[in-house]
Amino acid sequence: MNCPVCTDVVLAMSSREGIEIDHCPQCRGVWLDRGELDKIIERAAPAVVGSMAPPVTPAPLRDERPRESDRDRYEDRRRDEDRYRDERYREDRDRYRDDHRSSEYYRKKKKRGFLEDLFDFD
Repeated sequence: MNCPVCTDVVLAMSSREGIEIDHCPQCRGVWLDRGELDKIIERAAPAVVGSMAPPVTPAPLRDERPRESDRDRYEDRRRDEDRYRDERYREDRDRYRDDHRSSEYYRKKKKRGFLEDLFDFD
């Protein structure tokens, strides 16, 4: 069967997890036979329902004004010390910040879902 968009390219057929998918290697178009979309929806439904979070209940309101004891507790008493002004320590702090702010440090690997596995033709 020829691609409806490219007209001169023959569609490649692949069967994954019992679902037949016709795709065009040139325009990357995907065509499904009758009933194939229903199979995909049935298999993807548990993943979608499981990822929906329950409604969040609001937290009880609290008086956010700081008390005298809170101000004293969080006051920085070390700010007048000489080691915070020393350049040797500043370089170490900056290097540590730069190392841990890189995007590779915090990047998490994304879990592949059913649909990604199904439509991965490369």
